[in-house]
Amino acid sequence: MAWYCSGSTNRELIENLSKTGLIKNERVKMAMLCVDRAHYAPSRPYSDSPQPIGHGATISAPHMHGHACEYLINFLKPGSRVLDIGSGSGYLTHVLANLVMSASPTNETSGQVIGVDHIPELVELARENMRKSKQGRSFLESESVKFVLADGRLGWEEGAPYDAIHVGAAAEQLHPTLIEQLRAPGRMFIPVDADDDEGAESSLRLSGGQYIWVVDKRTDGSVHKEKVFQVSYVPLTDRPGT
Repeated sequence: MAWYCSGSTNRELIENLSKTGLIKNERVKMAMLCVDRAHYAPSRPYSDSPQPIGHGATISAPHMHGHACEYLINFLKPGSRVLDIGSGSGYLTHVLANLVMSASPTNETSGQVIGVDHIPELVELARENMRKSKQGRSFLESESVKFVLADGRLGWEEGAPYDAIHVGAAAEQLHPTLIEQLRAPGRMFIPVDADDDEGAESSLRLSGGQYIWVVDKRTDGSVHKEKVFQVSYVPLTDRPGT
């Protein structure tokens, strides 16, 4: 279904995703309407498909960004702190920022999104892409959005704890460090190789490929893990050639 949602403009793309039910939440829809994908995926910006951005990385298909936001939406409120690992082009970082910023520019509870990537060129690309819009420049100047160079498998302790963590590349395992950096309550959306079934409930054990895991840290600090659907992501790993 997703492949039929492409459009000729950003609005048409997002409206098509909404009409087919791939985006259901109105807040997510509005946040995505406010970010022009042409600033982040210049080759085929309004195609509902992954696009290469160089250095062995891709920008995910728009419907996957919608899914990620909807799974995290209850933790994406004005004032929330979010970690976006494998931030790549910076597109989803910008969308997430729309979801955690207060509508009032004078509200001191506005949130922050930190994008992490281990490839220097992509960190700079994300900054350049955000500077293409007035809103993006404002987010960078106020540090409501920050992009840092780091190993995403280690998260970014300096900004922890996070209400929500999004991981945009497939991890070999559920890294305990990332779970530690979640607030209680908090939620992480992460693609993981299916071979890592440690801690999964027996009824949720799946084989082959990669699966999205939703990881909840509850108020009492307990952790609940659930595999939800199969995906195909580039690996969360070292910089190519290292």
